[in-house]
Amino acid sequence: MSPVRSFHPKTYVCYRASKPLKIDGKLNEEAWQSAEWTDDFQDIEGGSQPVPRFRTRAKMLWNDNFLYVAAELEEPNVWANITQRDAVIFHDNDFEVFIDPDGDTHNYTEYEMNALNTVWDLLLEQPYRDRNFVLNNYDLKGLISAVLVDGTLNNPSDKDKKWTVEIAFPLSAYAELKARPADGVQWRINFSRVEWQIEKVDGKYQKKVNPATGLSYPEDNWVWSPQGVVNMHLPEMWGFVQFSDIPSGEGKTSFKWNRDEEVKWALRQVYYAQRRYVSSNRRYASDVNQFADIEKAPGSFDVKIYTTPEMYEAVIQSPFSGKNWHINQEGRTWSD
Repeated sequence: MSPVRSFHPKTYVCYRASKPLKIDGKLNEEAWQSAEWTDDFQDIEGGSQPVPRFRTRAKMLWNDNFLYVAAELEEPNVWANITQRDAVIFHDNDFEVFIDPDGDTHNYTEYEMNALNTVWDLLLEQPYRDRNFVLNNYDLKGLISAVLVDGTLNNPSDKDKKWTVEIAFPLSAYAELKARPADGVQWRINFSRVEWQIEKVDGKYQKKVNPATGLSYPEDNWVWSPQGVVNMHLPEMWGFVQFSDIPSGEGKTSFKWNRDEEVKWALRQVYYAQRRYVSSNRRYASDVNQFADIEKAPGSFDVKIYTTPEMYEAVIQSPFSGKNWHINQEGRTWSD
């Protein structure tokens, strides 16, 4: 499965927190007050789908030790049941963070939390489409998180307003992945919110059941940077976060679009086309002209494809930077 072929990822400039932040979910420090919110979350498939029922938005800061993430989730009925760490948190309503520091779509972290501040953190060496290998016992050592509920948790007798999350991601964990923020550096990041339909039964919340199937209604998936399909594990669709050394509230800088991302996107179209081609022909194409349905974008670049019976590598020399960009059958992108 591939996403829609339009490429309009969200962007965000992440400013410095001049002082360490107290992780309590309150977001009352001056640095948080000065930090800008992201755009409101959309349906995971994009603007063609209904506007989410409840508003969700996030903001980010950083310092030498942490990447800080905060989010505000409007919710009239705040509930959570899961208390075991590394359980499948999205069986509750949850908030999720996906981080791919070098943007090669491999070796990225996934983090989920519910309103009880129960967390699930894992490392994916590759997206599920390429190889289903997940380090579920991976821990972001030094991670700190908190939840503040504006209302009462698990109490159907009243109406709540929202729940707020605050997370400090330890940069030491990403240094192990050979990534470190610096002024002007950009990471691929996305946020997701899972929201279930619920009803009140015998003084408790429970997921609403579709009488036609006897099963719970499907969850809603609301995200910062739309994926085009119901699948968060398409890192090439995530947003771009640019780090700035300017302290929050003390100045502004503009996001700088790296045109080599257009080259990488063209290579991604080759990757999608190769997946379709090999499923029908049992071999990889050696020339882009063999693809009947590839997007026009790669045609504006000189694409070279090298194949073996089991592997391929596509290469484009960027007209913007001069770098040679590569992609292979595992979907990883890299430059010389």
